[in-house]
Amino acid sequence: MNKALMNEEQLKTLDWEKVDNLMPVIVQNRTSGKVLMLGYVNQEALTATLTSGKMTFFSRTKQRLWCKGEESGNFLNVLELSTDCDNDTLLAIVDPVGPTCHLGTESCFKGKLQPALTFIADLEKIIAGRKNAEPKSSYTASLYARGTKRIAQKVGEEGVEVALAAMAKDMDELTCESADLLYHLTVLLQNEGLQLSDIADKLQERHTD
Repeated sequence: MNKALMNEEQLKTLDWEKVDNLMPVIVQNRTSGKVLMLGYVNQEALTATLTSGKMTFFSRTKQRLWCKGEESGNFLNVLELSTDCDNDTLLAIVDPVGPTCHLGTESCFKGKLQPALTFIADLEKIIAGRKNAEPKSSYTASLYARGTKRIAQKVGEEGVEVALAAMAKDMDELTCESADLLYHLTVLLQNEGLQLSDIADKLQERHTD
């Protein structure tokens, strides 16, 4: 059993009686923060999840254990499980493989309003998808085709533009140039095999209270 996902003390605090042995699990994308789905686990399903590292539910319709992705291959790789303050609901932080919803969408929820920073994760996926595309198909693809030197040059140019806009106290220009800088930096990171999450991890590592 993977004790890194949930330790023995956490397991002991779970209030199974309160939820009639069927505990709700909110599933959240580790990178984007999007809520992907809501499912339910009994104690057997939770044990299977902790053992395999893949989110396993108890299907109320099929009346059996159900590993998400067992047919589609769209698994939910669990990075962390935590309880709420009443110990009757679980939060699963996951790294999803493919779309989560059976309808082929990223999330089972249809709301259009997302946390503001979520779009950056969406943009990164779009940029990554154009890495091997025909250079003439988009500006992003053409940048990849020109290689590290040109992409790095653009990052440098945009960084200077950001600094100049800030010095001029031009908030509109600062916003636009910052967007250009973030876009080109994302292209550079993707070109070098890095993710924005790698940068976030490094910032978190450096953080002190």
